[in-house]
Amino acid sequence: MKNLLFILLFFHFGNSFSQEKLIKDIDFDGKKDTIYLDLKTAQLVCRLSRQNFNKIATENVEASNDNAHIESTKNGFEYRCNWMRTGYASQFRYNKVLKKVQLIGMSRYEFGNAANDGSGESSVNLLTGDYIGNWNYFDANKNELIKIPAIKTKMAFRKVFLENFSEDTYFGFADKCAALYEKAKVEMQTKPLRR
Repeated sequence: MKNLLFILLFFHFGNSFSQEKLIKDIDFDGKKDTIYLDLKTAQLVCRLSRQNFNKIATENVEASNDNAHIESTKNGFEYRCNWMRTGYASQFRYNKVLKKVQLIGMSRYEFGNAANDGSGESSVNLLTGDYIGNWNYFDANKNELIKIPAIKTKMAFRKVFLENFSEDTYFGFADKCAALYEKAKVEMQTKPLRR
């Protein structure tokens, strides 16, 4: 009987955590809106008062897992997805002019492999295109972790709104980050030693 009660409680609370809701006025009309992650359909969903609480949803975000959640931000919300040694966040805000929920920023982190090779973090402001990456690589010859100087550059993306956001949006960002990391790593490894 105790095992049955435990199993029922586990599924009840497990489902309530995966269906986390954020109740907040994100469209700035004084009425509360609802944002939630629906793991059954693998979608991030908004129901805005300005749009009669009709469902606005992302494309499938198959990478969502039990560690995915929504957090309130100053002017919107953030969708976070964490795995064992990596994770990312996507920041959304209501665009008053276009009357849509817009992706305005992304960030990611990695712990790298067991030697922390490839560890670090990066972010991009999609409104300005400003990218900053702080990464490390493991130098096997020196047997130490080397910090790469901050990578600051512009990174262009098309406008992304909630209804066309998908895991491909994040993976596109991650691929661009990886290319910048690899380029900076090669530059660090081939620069002449100072005497």
